[in-house]
Amino acid sequence: MQKISLKSFKLIVYCLLFVTSFQTFAQTKQPVKTWKLWYNQPAPEIPIIYKDSLNKTNLVEATPVDNAWEAWSLPLGNGYLGASVFGRTTTERIQITENSMAAKSLYGGGGLTNFAELYLDFDHNNPKDYKRDLILNKAISSVQYKEDGVNYKREYFASYPDKVLVIKLSSNKKSKISFTIRPEIPYQKEFGKTSNFNGRKGTVIAQGDLIILSGSAEYYGIKFEGQFKVIAKGGSVKAINDKNGDNGKIEVNNADDVTILVAVGTNYVLKSNVFMEDNPKKKLAGNPDPHEKVNKIIQEASKKTYQQLIENHEKDYTNLFSRVNISLNAKVPNIPTDQLLTNYKKGEIDYYLEELYFQYGRYLLICSSRPGTLPPNLQGIWSQYDISPWTGGYWHNINIQMNYWPVFNTNLSELFQSFVDYNEAYRNQAEELAAAYIKKYNPLALSKNNGYNGWTIGTGANAYSIGSPGGHSGPGTGGLTAKLFWDEYDFTRDTTVLKNTVYPAITGMANFLSKVTTKKGGLLLTDPSYSPEQRKNITGDHYQTIGCAFDQEMIFENHNDVLKASKILNKENDFINEIKDQIGKLDPIEIGTSDQIKEYREENFYGEIGDPHHRHISQLVGLYPGTIINSNTPAWLDAAKKTLNLRGDLSTGWAMAHRLNLWARVKDGDRAYKIYQNLLQKGTLTNLWDTHPPFQIDGNFGGTAGVAEMLLQSHEGYIDILPALPENWNKGFFNGLMARGNFEVSAVWKNSNPTEISIKSNKGGICKIHYINIGKAIVKSLSGKLVLVKNDEDDFISFDTKPGDIFLISHIPAHELIENPENIKINIEPNSKIAINWDESNNNYTHNVYVHFGNSGNYELVRTKINTNYTDYVYPKEKPNVIKITAVNQYGKESDGVCISVDELNSMKK
Repeated sequence: MQKISLKSFKLIVYCLLFVTSFQTFAQTKQPVKTWKLWYNQPAPEIPIIYKDSLNKTNLVEATPVDNAWEAWSLPLGNGYLGASVFGRTTTERIQITENSMAAKSLYGGGGLTNFAELYLDFDHNNPKDYKRDLILNKAISSVQYKEDGVNYKREYFASYPDKVLVIKLSSNKKSKISFTIRPEIPYQKEFGKTSNFNGRKGTVIAQGDLIILSGSAEYYGIKFEGQFKVIAKGGSVKAINDKNGDNGKIEVNNADDVTILVAVGTNYVLKSNVFMEDNPKKKLAGNPDPHEKVNKIIQEASKKTYQQLIENHEKDYTNLFSRVNISLNAKVPNIPTDQLLTNYKKGEIDYYLEELYFQYGRYLLICSSRPGTLPPNLQGIWSQYDISPWTGGYWHNINIQMNYWPVFNTNLSELFQSFVDYNEAYRNQAEELAAAYIKKYNPLALSKNNGYNGWTIGTGANAYSIGSPGGHSGPGTGGLTAKLFWDEYDFTRDTTVLKNTVYPAITGMANFLSKVTTKKGGLLLTDPSYSPEQRKNITGDHYQTIGCAFDQEMIFENHNDVLKASKILNKENDFINEIKDQIGKLDPIEIGTSDQIKEYREENFYGEIGDPHHRHISQLVGLYPGTIINSNTPAWLDAAKKTLNLRGDLSTGWAMAHRLNLWARVKDGDRAYKIYQNLLQKGTLTNLWDTHPPFQIDGNFGGTAGVAEMLLQSHEGYIDILPALPENWNKGFFNGLMARGNFEVSAVWKNSNPTEISIKSNKGGICKIHYINIGKAIVKSLSGKLVLVKNDEDDFISFDTKPGDIFLISHIPAHELIENPENIKINIEPNSKIAINWDESNNNYTHNVYVHFGNSGNYELVRTKINTNYTDYVYPKEKPNVIKITAVNQYGKESDGVCISVDELNSMKK
């Protein structure tokens, strides 16, 4: 028998351990904790108090019950309906929303309205050991308490496969379930009696174990129906109607347990004629009454046991939710969520709440965006109002797009289908609006051939109509919308989707956008142009201009996406050549005198035009959700940072969410984390809904996207691991986040450095990854075989993959944080000489000096490897905008650098 050396033996053991640890990491997901919202009291009854300007201007009509809905109810949803559960013991309130249920609303159009109220009268006035919760892992809410020695429990869930809301009532003793169930139609008004034609009428009729709530709404001619099926085990069930045969309710007495099924529907059908028809009362003409549809849902669900219903629900839901696991090394707290949030707002930071908010956004998206249903609106799929805030609509100058920011990177791509269906339904009207817009503003560009003018979308839209750009947001709203379609392909790499859905959407948009620019001094600029919702001053008219950053950046983004798609599909024609010619003339980024990304071409110093702290920060859509501002344009990245600093951190909920994503994109983890804390502390309600105020769901979705963006990015042509990791999150892991190219990524990190990275390739192709020193890491396949990688640079590796391949990257050398030079002093001397001084480094760093000119995205390196703390530089023909000094360690790694504005220096000197 041949002997082996001790060194060889250790190597064999090491390899075996390595393969074992890899297989454990790759095949078994990290431990999953329970993410839940929970409270030790029911939703309180809060009287309506008209405090804010929103209510004073009659933008909102609140329910006559109470106002706990916004901050204390717990949301359930399945795309077909949304339910807000209050968890009360005397009379439980369950508010129900259906996204096609609309009324005449603000701004002369239609808007979301409350579908129904469901009450369960228990008369339990002295509950003890009360607890209600919403477990995100299973999308099940429950209420538990004791009353008169009996333990009562209620479970609620909204099933997508069975299209019903399910409520299960039980207790630990037989014959103890007694209650009355009574649905109500809210906001009933006589037809023809209101100035806005918001009449609503109907009946609630109980028969046997079924209550049917049905009626019609005046403005759109909506027919609506809800059915409430009571399935009791033991006891008695009695249907009761008033003397007019209305106001039906069911009394249940002495049952062992009860299951309630709820299904709702309207005569709305998502199709082109809904948008093409101008007369509101004719939009639904000829559509079938919802009775047969709702009745079939209830009958089919009634054939199944409660166990079958909950198993169907959990199998469907967990398939989506469980794909992503995240840990920031937090323990599950033992205090209620309201107290947890209160403590957080006082500065007691809890990482569990930060994990919970991230997963809550994914939960809300699963609840409100399902194939075959309408997409989530400004309130998702929940509204207690007669007239919802800002119509509860689909606002296309950032809000509806923000709803879908987490859909791809948090592994929920199927949920985008509802928006695709909505977009395709309104596309014919969008084409008519595009032709009308071009005819009005640039008639010489108008094509006489139908469809050759593309399609457009303005800010305001709902389930019944869309609008055209203008008023306060320019044509860039269309480019912002089309960006979602390109991302669908870029993340999934599904060429069938690219050919049939994405390419028609983005080329149609490019067709329109190519015709809204006019030649101005060799450039192609949008005219008219609006940066969303900005005014001449804070109280003035909306500011109209030419070629603002928002429009130019989004036209550039869309044109660029079209060119990438045409190359993949091998499309070459006159239109593609036109796009190629136009893209170089759009001049999307300009740098101002304050070294900011200019919002307006006529802007010099920051804040000269409009509100300098406006909630919209539209000049940075090219940074996020766009990609034109990136690591390959470092001067633009620094200008974006300057713009973010000048705009300010605090804003409305959704606007802080946008800032969170922007700071993540500039790779500043600590600043992104600060914004995330602001979002939780300043923009989050007790039930963790985002508040503008009032409640808007886009901030929840934007916040979730922002956390994912801190942990993983892929918009620069490679997978960037932990690109904006804050110091506070120095230990943790994530599983299942998605990168462009359809790579599923997992990572574990300690001391702010990754210890293991797992990559699953779903589509094959080259996988390129960035992390400091990753070129020195070990890469192995699932079988433990070493993988041949290309690593021309220490911070990048790339390797070939096939569909289904899984790889583990480990043994990444730790890296040090390179500190920027401190106490920089710059003096501008006669004859254009610039003298620079800074404190000498304690780390033996050398330093580089860069300058930036004009609108370039890059710096010019003028001095390198400076070992002393002094240099001088004589600038040539033009004065630089910015001087940047970086520190460089012995391995050639650079710090982020410190930027000094030359104009600010001049002004300070004066």
